[in-house]
Amino acid sequence: MAALSVPTGTVRAVAKTSAGSVFRCSECGWQTSKWVGRCGECQSWGTVGQVAVAGPGGRAGRAVLRGIPGPRAAAPAIPISRVDAASAAARPTGMDELDRVLGGGLVPGTVALLSGEPGVGKSTLLLEAGALAAERSPVLYVTGEESAAQVRQRADRIGAVSENLFLAAETDLDAMLAHVAAVNPALLIVDSVQTITAAGTEGAPGGVTQVREITSALVSLAKQRELTTVLVGHVTKDGSIAGPRSLEHLVDVVLQFEGDSRGRLRMIRALKNRFGPTDEVGCFELGEFGLIGLPDPSGLFLSRQHGPVPGTCVTVTLEGRRPLVAEVQTLVCPVEGAEPSRRVTSGLDPARVGMVIAVLQQRARVRLGRADIYAATVGGVRLAEPSVDLAVALALAGALANLSVPMDVVAFGEVGLAGEIRTVAGVGRRLSEASRMGFRRAVVPAGTEVGPAAEMMEVVAVPDIAAAISATFGAGRATG
Repeated sequence: MAALSVPTGTVRAVAKTSAGSVFRCSECGWQTSKWVGRCGECQSWGTVGQVAVAGPGGRAGRAVLRGIPGPRAAAPAIPISRVDAASAAARPTGMDELDRVLGGGLVPGTVALLSGEPGVGKSTLLLEAGALAAERSPVLYVTGEESAAQVRQRADRIGAVSENLFLAAETDLDAMLAHVAAVNPALLIVDSVQTITAAGTEGAPGGVTQVREITSALVSLAKQRELTTVLVGHVTKDGSIAGPRSLEHLVDVVLQFEGDSRGRLRMIRALKNRFGPTDEVGCFELGEFGLIGLPDPSGLFLSRQHGPVPGTCVTVTLEGRRPLVAEVQTLVCPVEGAEPSRRVTSGLDPARVGMVIAVLQQRARVRLGRADIYAATVGGVRLAEPSVDLAVALALAGALANLSVPMDVVAFGEVGLAGEIRTVAGVGRRLSEASRMGFRRAVVPAGTEVGPAAEMMEVVAVPDIAAAISATFGAGRATG
């Protein structure tokens, strides 16, 4: 066998960097070759410290560079046409809304990461999914945050007790692997990955090194045994997944479970999915007896008023590919004396609401400067899509002039700083959903291609915010 020819300088470079140290952030895992006081990734101060690392390739890599045969591959490479794709078929979980987000179910050998704020219902969701999966094959639920008795109490309450659902309260990685060997499950649930520790690995539980080591071990286990694994991950105060950023790269699926802990609505969406779409959202209602899937959640986001009320407007937003009909409510209260005005929002982006207020004042002569303004959504839903701008603008204009948007009208469109109404995506789906819910008129941006959906409703296209106000309120134009 002919020796591999490599420039001398390359070999020296490999030898020089084969061992040494780098500086790593303990919060996010960012690395640099020299010490800095502030992390370049998460911008945290005083979290960068020196750690020892091994060089790439080690002895085997240097041996190959010198022409010495290295280790053989475990299996020869084969043409892609001969690869059997049947093993990657998704298996339904039994929860339709969860399967919608996953693209049909969980693929054997998948490692999924489920994140969410404390108390949102992550454990309840996985316990229900585990009980449904246990009807077909064994499931192992490992809890590191609660005792086995606490989990059993929740299972009794939501009806998730099964003889094929095994429960283990463990925080040690080796002990958890022993449970896997004993039970031989088809689904492994770890709640949560930040509570598990690996012996011989430095760092406290939940630290960067510990989380990376444990996740890597579980990913290897899942691929070797075709064991579907779901990990629960904590979130930081800004809502991002706690631990190193590489954690999201190691897993196949990243799911986010969100909702107001004081409300009943819960939504799950895929931030990453190697086996399905990332533009779907699943809706649940969290009650006393667990989670209930909501295939038609639009009715939750509308108030039950018998007549039109000033300051309200209905819009249609897209959550992934799913259209949701939701109501925006506003209240405008004049400020007396020299007191500063207030801006309070709930379920809406405060920055976008402030921008809409400024555009109304400058482009449509709607005087909102000396007033307290309150804007909120119905049902605890969060509307962050720019298409909600037009509904917020019409609701504010109506609240100021004490005029009501007709109850059969919906409005959607993005408001620009020049006062123009910009087009949005998925107009056909929005109009179809609004028509199904009983709305007969829609105020949309000019130039919108509505297609067949225009036959179901009266569509009014408006170029700017002033035209939208005139088309909605007619002669009683809300200019205040």
